[in-house]
Amino acid sequence: MRQVWMRRRGGPEVLEVRDVPEPMPAAGEVQIAVAAAGVNFADIMMRRGLYPDAPGLPAVAGYEVSGVVDGVGPGVDPALKGRRVLAMCNFGGYSEKVCVAADMVHEVPDGLDLQAAAALPVNYLTAWQMVRVMARPRPDETLLIHSAAGGVGQAVLQLCRLDGVRVLATASPGKHEALRAQGVAAVFDSRRPGFAPLVREATGGRGADVVLEPRHGRWIGESYDALAKGGRLVLFGFAAAARGRRSGVLSALATLARVPWLRINPVRLMNDNRMVGGVNLGRMWDQGPRVAGWMREILALAADGRLAPVIDGVFAFSEAAAAHERLEKRLNVGKVLLVPDRKDRT
Repeated sequence: MRQVWMRRRGGPEVLEVRDVPEPMPAAGEVQIAVAAAGVNFADIMMRRGLYPDAPGLPAVAGYEVSGVVDGVGPGVDPALKGRRVLAMCNFGGYSEKVCVAADMVHEVPDGLDLQAAAALPVNYLTAWQMVRVMARPRPDETLLIHSAAGGVGQAVLQLCRLDGVRVLATASPGKHEALRAQGVAAVFDSRRPGFAPLVREATGGRGADVVLEPRHGRWIGESYDALAKGGRLVLFGFAAAARGRRSGVLSALATLARVPWLRINPVRLMNDNRMVGGVNLGRMWDQGPRVAGWMREILALAADGRLAPVIDGVFAFSEAAAAHERLEKRLNVGKVLLVPDRKDRT
């Protein structure tokens, strides 16, 4: 079978397709013939050597897949074979076949195609944890989502639309019209600092009740300043460290150096009546039953069309470098996917 490997740290050019032996499911596992694998910013960080939980290189990235169960290991119901499923995998998803624990697998509802299914786990679980579990904006509140055109941002917009929450957003200027068409009340340039006054202007001087920030560094302080009293800031990424071909350890350290470590302290939080939290889905592996419950709710909403992943582009394994480049350059609106090359192309 074929996999997309990261040979070493670096740009998209370090990705290569390799032929490797097919994995066999162990006890409690299922083997999935992969239809599509999601590409996430964590994969970019892994390739740049900036993701602390990643395995050593060379390795295979990929946190989520969809496909068909091709085999089961001892102790797994044989009736699962042939079922359409999606699954979270702790790396290794850029593969024609993967083996994952059976309790990480969810059946894909009828009417939801497998590419859309592959776009659900990472982005929608992250959005769900922020919007439905931690920040919990009410219909009378305003939420600001940064990088709103990305996969997580699009998931957040859909959840907020279901909940009747007013949304402000940031994105690069070329994506503003698309976001307005999705019902966003006001859109700001994601590259422009000092946006807190614009947020206050758009909220009648109040500020945002919830801000979701994926960039880290100095942007944390900017987003904190945009909060209303009683506001909640949720951090869910480290994207500011991975910009361009020079991204690496030095860019990560520079980003960390810009965090307002002293300014946002317990006394300041009490005096300002604000909260700061964080989400990292990659550190939720020990919360399997809880996360599985979220996934079932997401799938139920997707099954009846109330959630619908936005697919930006679908790339073959042999085009993995182009897929990474699109995401790394922030050209995407929605999810980027990888699919195995057709046999007549290999």
